[in-house]
Amino acid sequence: MRAGHRENIRKFYFIGIGGVSMSALAKYLLARGLEVSGSDMAAGERTEELISLGVRVFVGSDAENPCLSEADEVVYTSAVSDDNAELSAARRAGKLVRKRSELLGEICGDFSHVVAVAGSHGKTTCTAMCAHVLKETGVRFAAHIGGEDCEFGNFYMNGSDFFVTEACEYKKNLLDIRSDRAILLNIDRDHMECYRDLDELVETFRNYCEGAELAFVCADDERCRNLGDFSTFGIDAADADYRAVDLRQTGERYSFTVAEYGKALCRIRLNAAGRCNVYNALAAFAAMRGYGFDEREIVRGLETFTAVKRRFECIGSYGGASFICDYAHHPREIAATIATAEGMCRGRLYAVFQPHTYSRTKLLMEDFVKALRPVKNLMIYKTYPAREYFDEAGSAKTLARNVGNCLYAESVRELRTWLKATLQPGDIALFLGAGDIYYAARYLLRELNK
Repeated sequence: MRAGHRENIRKFYFIGIGGVSMSALAKYLLARGLEVSGSDMAAGERTEELISLGVRVFVGSDAENPCLSEADEVVYTSAVSDDNAELSAARRAGKLVRKRSELLGEICGDFSHVVAVAGSHGKTTCTAMCAHVLKETGVRFAAHIGGEDCEFGNFYMNGSDFFVTEACEYKKNLLDIRSDRAILLNIDRDHMECYRDLDELVETFRNYCEGAELAFVCADDERCRNLGDFSTFGIDAADADYRAVDLRQTGERYSFTVAEYGKALCRIRLNAAGRCNVYNALAAFAAMRGYGFDEREIVRGLETFTAVKRRFECIGSYGGASFICDYAHHPREIAATIATAEGMCRGRLYAVFQPHTYSRTKLLMEDFVKALRPVKNLMIYKTYPAREYFDEAGSAKTLARNVGNCLYAESVRELRTWLKATLQPGDIALFLGAGDIYYAARYLLRELNK
């Protein structure tokens, strides 16, 4: 850790170590020669990866865990409840206990330059795009990605000049990060259980932008545009500092010319599907130009990006039908992903949506219904509760009743029966959600192809 961090902090214990962001931070500490152990409520691919790197990982929450008692610092994800046995034990023992975002904020200080990416949608993709650009420029950098980039995974490091990371608005965690280049992609009603109202959410994003040396906000998003006097990027806004013009579409992939302060600069041909990625790429371009990088290097970097796992990821096919998974769990993301799938589908589109948390579904019920009702072949799958207890008003069953003209499934077996009986060559089976629907889809694909 950087100078100023207690030199006697050598052993870290992570509560919730299997999370994408947490496991990435664990990898960073390992790269710095520090000792890491931790726990999670379930084993998975990321915990297995950490074990292969020498991390001791425990399943469950045990206040008597010897690694916990030996740790100099305990780090926990904001999704962990205050009554967690390990968290309570660490506090009783007087250990240094910090949120994930607080550790991330300190790690930012290890780097000469920090790029932070915030917004209700698109953070992971834009962060990965920035990492691809930094690699192309040849600078020494590290990337902390909230997903699995096809090249970098969720963490990559070859030096400490630049650091690119996501800045999450959940419980105002993004305010723990200080960056010299801040990106704000959009502002939408999400994580509203953490905020008094929309005004407080907007004010939090404003504070995030004001905390950076230079912030880039989306001029096409009204809430972003009204935050203050920041650099802008966009497609529709004619006065955007960085604007995508002359958009052309081939299938669901886009090319466009970047206009920098009104002057045509270069052309980009994206290899990632969806119009939303024009915004992500343009934001990354603007931030990298903010450092003075050559536009040709930036273009090459953006064009090497193909996908992040669970972001419109094609996981295979069955009987000539494609299986595509997407992390979309907010109405706006769902509508955009469905539009992309419809644009490339040669047959019929079948969508399976798994709501993520009862609170989000309850708070945004009307928006979810509006986004899902146009889907002709829709299955709503049981809620992924994450940190929450059952709430019928925000349940998947209630959502299915409100959407109408759709099916509801409690088990993977029901999904298998439905898809096996309906899928034809040229169809797309689209799996949407931030919960375990991704793993259900992969299992389904294996079973159907046996």
